[in-house]
Amino acid sequence: MTFDGHCLSCRLIELRKPTIMTIETIIVGPFEVNCYLVYNEEDSSGVIIDPGDEEERIMDRIVKNGIKPAAILLTHGHGDHIAAVEPLKEHYRLPLYIGKGDEQMLTSPSGNISAMFGYEIVCPPADHILQDGDVFRAGSLEFTVLATPGHTRGGICYFAGKNLFCGDTLFNGSIGRTDLPGGNFEQLIGAIERNILTLPDDIFCYPGHGPATTVGAERKSNPFLTGRHFA
Repeated sequence: MTFDGHCLSCRLIELRKPTIMTIETIIVGPFEVNCYLVYNEEDSSGVIIDPGDEEERIMDRIVKNGIKPAAILLTHGHGDHIAAVEPLKEHYRLPLYIGKGDEQMLTSPSGNISAMFGYEIVCPPADHILQDGDVFRAGSLEFTVLATPGHTRGGICYFAGKNLFCGDTLFNGSIGRTDLPGGNFEQLIGAIERNILTLPDDIFCYPGHGPATTVGAERKSNPFLTGRHFA
């Protein structure tokens, strides 16, 4: 399933469910990655987004919050976002999701650039390869996939309710770096314009590093995006 142009935000609004969603952030690893535990308060089913390291801390929070994990979602395949995937996937027997184009990075330290920083990080292959406009359920949560290549070839965001989990595509006051293998500045800006700036201002953005923000705040003050006007 794909969406076209400015109709995207309208279609996403139609897909939202009145789920009471809780989002907990765990900052993990030497690169301070935001790992998100996202779960439905009504039945405790949830997902783990970008488990970059420190699986024991992540498991501890899962137990304390009574979460029933249904899947691991990756925004992209860089090593700092995947180091805790294998133990969590094996412990909870979870399916692994990633965007099309990044799947080969998971099993290659050179491909996921962890080798560049002196690490040898790998994780199991993905069970599901996602593309722009895909809609899927994990437990009782529904997500829409927005393709945002440019930081990596297969970078994606996950949209649920009024929340966008945007990985290293968009940050509070910045955007993802594009000087690493697979990066492309024009491609990243185009993806943000097409699939993020077309969303309503009140959508919360949860990035891969640093504090959360909103679409409206980034449209207004992000130096890479100011002056670009989208409905």
